[in-house]
Amino acid sequence: MRAELDTALAAIGAGRIVVIAGDRLRGGDIDLMCAARHVTPEVINFMATHGRGLICLAVTPERAAQLGLALVNPGTARQTGRPFARSIEAAHGVSTGISAADRAHTVRVAIADGASSADIHSPGHVFPLIAKAGGVLERAAACEAAIDLARLAGAGDAAVICSIMRDDGEMARIDDIGDLIAAHDLAVADITALIERLEGVRA
Repeated sequence: MRAELDTALAAIGAGRIVVIAGDRLRGGDIDLMCAARHVTPEVINFMATHGRGLICLAVTPERAAQLGLALVNPGTARQTGRPFARSIEAAHGVSTGISAADRAHTVRVAIADGASSADIHSPGHVFPLIAKAGGVLERAAACEAAIDLARLAGAGDAAVICSIMRDDGEMARIDDIGDLIAAHDLAVADITALIERLEGVRA
């Protein structure tokens, strides 16, 4: 798994989409992931086409505070497994907000240096997730993994993720997407391997 993780990190650093597997909080759901700084309309379209789940922007608590975002449900009761903030749209430069180009623009606006609450409107078509400060070592889920992977790849500290749904509408598992991985040469980053890497760094 170490070699696979290195391959995934190289892909992330090069601006490519990878698959995150091993989410321990969502029953094995898998996600497409791209570092937010590399997101393009083509990336958003790929996620909408091949992921089909909700396209989310994973951000650090610091970035969330900078944008004036807070958890919709900060308690522990009735949680969905995703740490959602309110949905957002870029305050300027979008039309309907839902197109791949508009969503990519919203992501770029939200992660820009110096971005603030004045730069976004709500509700919108991009769904922020606020990661735990300790990353996967605090919460072993795709949101935190995406940010840790982006950091390790030297690609910033925000990421766009999208859960993957099968043709029959059920959520996919890693064994369901062999054809997708092969067709698009997607690297796979397993959260367990990522945790082991980060624990080794801290040791």
